[in-house]
Amino acid sequence: MSDRSDVFRVAAVQTVSGPDVAANLAECEHWVAEAAQAGARIIGLPEYFGIIGLRDRDKVDAREPLGDGPIQRFLSEAARRHGVWLVGGSVPLACASPDKVRNATLVYGPEGRLEARYDKIHLFGFDNGRERYQESRTIEHGSEVVSVQTPMARVGLSIGYDLRFPELFRAMGDVDLIFVPSAFTETTGRAHWEPLLRARAIENLAYVVAPAQGGVHENGRETHGHSMVIDPWGVVLACRDKGAGVVVAEVDLARVREVRAMLPALEHRTLRSF
Repeated sequence: MSDRSDVFRVAAVQTVSGPDVAANLAECEHWVAEAAQAGARIIGLPEYFGIIGLRDRDKVDAREPLGDGPIQRFLSEAARRHGVWLVGGSVPLACASPDKVRNATLVYGPEGRLEARYDKIHLFGFDNGRERYQESRTIEHGSEVVSVQTPMARVGLSIGYDLRFPELFRAMGDVDLIFVPSAFTETTGRAHWEPLLRARAIENLAYVVAPAQGGVHENGRETHGHSMVIDPWGVVLACRDKGAGVVVAEVDLARVREVRAMLPALEHRTLRSF
């Protein structure tokens, strides 16, 4: 039987962001409010929720110094206004290079204070002859693995393409919940999104919350969507296929303990190079 303190709700917001930062943030506020009203205590926004520009360079032009800027003010104020932990999927932060940004997840607590920052480590590259993406042209990669302790659970942080690198998730250590804010393309997402998410949940015996971009954007890019919450056994608890919206699901930490006791794979590891 679960202690009620072990049970809480989480939410994944799905957007179809465009080049107008103010319009994107206004839409995010709507969905954060809806998720909070549904009882979610930890709410995640997708990668690039603040801007998907007409050009890759647009996110560089919209970069913010750490601690200031409209996207960061929105996250702080929304977390405080709704009394939630808000996982800002990715924010374009200024870095040493004037031509690049750090693609950073910023986590704010219910007092509106920045509690954690994770800079995306693995940068997406893809070229099938029809679609071509190279994030390294405009993004400077991070290097630090980050998790954050909330009153509800310990949360591991990742972004998008990180999902393909299981060693990152192992390096998070003992986390109850993993956030994977993303903007997977329709091509790669249709093939790999759900299998990879379920694999990360199963491997780490942890809940996975995956807020995603989901639709056709003003620049013509199509993202896969399918924002979802997955339990430690790999069961999809909630999913939204396409379009802006929010999914809410219940997390039960007793379930984490149950599956780890039943299948103690984390204790059976013998290769510990990471």
